[in-house]
Parts: sequence; C-alpha cells; structure tokens
Amino acid sequence: MKIGIYGGSFNPIHFGHIGLAKWVISNTDLDELWLLVSPNNPLKDKSILADEQERLEQAKEAIRLLGDEVKSKIIVSDFEFHLPRPNYTANTLRALTQQYPEHEFTLIIGEDNLDIFHKWREYQYILDNFRVFVYPRHNNHPTSETNQQRAHILREAKNIKLLTDAPFFDISSTELRKNLQD
Repeated sequence: MKIGIYGGSFNPIHFGHIGLAKWVISNTDLDELWLLVSPNNPLKDKSILADEQERLEQAKEAIRLLGDEVKSKIIVSDFEFHLPRPNYTANTLRALTQQYPEHEFTLIIGEDNLDIFHKWREYQYILDNFRVFVYPRHNNHPTSETNQQRAHILREAKNIKLLTDAPFFDISSTELRKNLQD
C-alpha cells in the first residue's frame, strides 16, 4: 500500500491542511494519507505549541467532518508521540518502515521546507529512500541562497515531485495564531 506521510505541528489545523490532504489523496497514486501530528518540531520554538493531545483531537475532529470516501483514506496519527524526543523525520520514516514493512511511504512537505531541507537531520537518507511530494507555497519568496539550496536538492533527488496542480490555500497556522492574539 502507498502511504503519504503528512507531518506537522497542526498548531492549529486549518482548512489549508485539510484541503491539501483531500487533494493529495484524490489526485496522486497514494492509497492513504497519514496526518502525523508532531509533538514538537526541532526547527521550531516549542513554547508556542498548544498541547499535543489537544492538537491531535483537533485534527481528528477536522477529519471527522469530511465525506466518508475521503475520510476513510485520511488517518490522523500520534505515531511520533511514541518516539524518543526530539524526533526527526528520518527517525519517523525509519520507524514507520520497520513497523509497516509492507507499505511504501511518501513524505509530503511544503515548498518552504524544501528551501531548508539541507538542514534536516539525515536529509540524504530521506532523499535516497523515499518519494517526496512538495506542495508549492505561492507566498514563498526564496532568496538567492534558498534558490541555490532548492536547486541543489532537486539535482540530488530522483524522487521529488512538485505538486504544481494542487490548489493554493492562502492560510497558515502562524497567521491564525497571530490573528487570535490581536
């Protein structure tokens, strides 16, 4: 079975996350999409994170509101809650492969992550062993340095697919948190 791994803090989860999950499951060769709620991202400030169980429940509730056909193919998971911390995507993918050797995993990331992918722990392991689907971010304004990093990653990787046909969702969790504070 082909499984998409869409990980994130989902702090908070929003219609952009859900819309992308629905689009990916309907427009790629994936059989299921697993929404992996991350307890904390090693590259982000964890002091702004809501409680992990709260974020997990919000993600489950968001999926419950979907139609039955799509809902059955999108699974919200706390898999990373049970891994040593801090956790890194390479460790998650390694653990998933060990626990579910019958599945083929594809990582789903936003374009902004492609720009910093070289900073991810064991990024080469990910590129060598997994497909990566990249969701374009129209508000992403790469610098010449990030353009160079992106070009380098794209040259190295044989399994990266840009999801250029995916709809644009003009929202971010950072923006939502900022609006809630105002």
